[in-house]
Amino acid sequence: MSEIRIIDTTLRDAHQCLWATRMTTAMMLPVAEKLDRAGLEAIDLMSAIQFDVSVRYLKEDPWQRLRLMRQRVTQTRLQSAMRSKSLLSFDVQADDINDLWLQCLARNGVRRLRAIDALSDLDNIVDILVRAKELGMESVGSVVFCESPVHTDAFYAQKTKELIKRADIDVMMIKDPGGLLTPDRIRTLVPALLKVTGKVPLELHSHCMTGLAPLVYLEAVRLGVTQIQTSIAPLANGPAQPATQTIARNLRSMGYTVDIDDALIGEVSEHFSRVAKNEGLPVGVPMEYDQFHYQHQIPGGMLTNMKFQLQQAGLMHKLDAVLEETARVFTELGWPAMVTPFSQLVATQAVLNVVGGERYRTVPNEIKKYALGYYGKPLAPVQPDVLDRIISNGSSHIALKPVPLEPAVPAMRKKYPNLSDEERLLRHLYAGTQVDDMLAAGPMRTDYSFDKPIVHLLKELAKRPRAGRIYVEKGNMRLEMKSNC
Repeated sequence: MSEIRIIDTTLRDAHQCLWATRMTTAMMLPVAEKLDRAGLEAIDLMSAIQFDVSVRYLKEDPWQRLRLMRQRVTQTRLQSAMRSKSLLSFDVQADDINDLWLQCLARNGVRRLRAIDALSDLDNIVDILVRAKELGMESVGSVVFCESPVHTDAFYAQKTKELIKRADIDVMMIKDPGGLLTPDRIRTLVPALLKVTGKVPLELHSHCMTGLAPLVYLEAVRLGVTQIQTSIAPLANGPAQPATQTIARNLRSMGYTVDIDDALIGEVSEHFSRVAKNEGLPVGVPMEYDQFHYQHQIPGGMLTNMKFQLQQAGLMHKLDAVLEETARVFTELGWPAMVTPFSQLVATQAVLNVVGGERYRTVPNEIKKYALGYYGKPLAPVQPDVLDRIISNGSSHIALKPVPLEPAVPAMRKKYPNLSDEERLLRHLYAGTQVDDMLAAGPMRTDYSFDKPIVHLLKELAKRPRAGRIYVEKGNMRLEMKSNC
């Protein structure tokens, strides 16, 4: 039987789903070389959310993360993703901004580029994929799986055929962010796509939201999928991807070759088990089947964040009502695939409808832009009565017809004349002082300590020469050290 290639998602989607994207660079670096030698097809590292969290919350330069990882990962391709033409925001960016972003990814070590468009508007990703190949990156096209009357096997086959023809992609991927695929559906979807892929390998990415993804993976491989995306336990299962260890063992028992180094995978697993324990972070466990998930279709990482935000706002008791309203809004808006940014837009509108007491009384700018085609043509028309409310209650400053964007790079370089393109792009995309705050946090930590914080602090202080007097105080407790020098 054929060899099955593994794309690792531990450093990107897995901790996005399980740890709210809070894995730091220091947590990654100790296992980077082990992952590089483990026989993986690629290592998925950065997408929009990883850039966003790095800047806003971790106060780490995401470009520096890429460079540090590339220094250690020399054999295996590092993967990044482009979310249509929006980069890190919901709004569409000018074409020259997207092109410069691709250039920066390439020169900072990315060798594999995946592009998605939640509306399957291929005009939004064809140029990106073509340009990625010109820059020497492997190009991965994708279709986003969703359950709706418009997301049929024939629809996906047509989009796949068109994408291969227009972009000459190297790999075609089925992206199932909501973990919605079932063994029954994969039995019709994969054959439909293989009829049009020709020599282009077919890859599968799913989540364990319903507990079915491991079975779906095995069935997909049996049908002809040759590349799968998995994460290393304990950063697997739950809302994340199936576990690399389990999937590899099962595929081998079926007669397939999975040429990864189990010992190295085990060492990576042990490292993140210790990190999880040290930081008090959750580990992935298999989830029970939940039929309700097929109604709201919210992806794993987003559902985790939604629960956290509702809890912080004292609204956790409204979770079921929000999920039910999400399913209703999803239908009314014409079934946009529930992946970033549309999963966030649909869920945000659902929260506003539930909390506000009147549906569509408050309409975010992004919802109005979606309805008017700013992000691409909706797959199905927005329900007329809902469209009327969106237009009436949405911002009057949003034109009813999108205006083509002018080139933006010349103005950006003029505004920030003495900076690198990487920093210019971050400042272009982040308002206020967010980039300044990131830089003010100081050099990025590159070493990870399993010591308790107080022990780590004392060890660091002990390294400092000529420390005359050091004290640590908390409440009524005070620990003081004085030098005799």
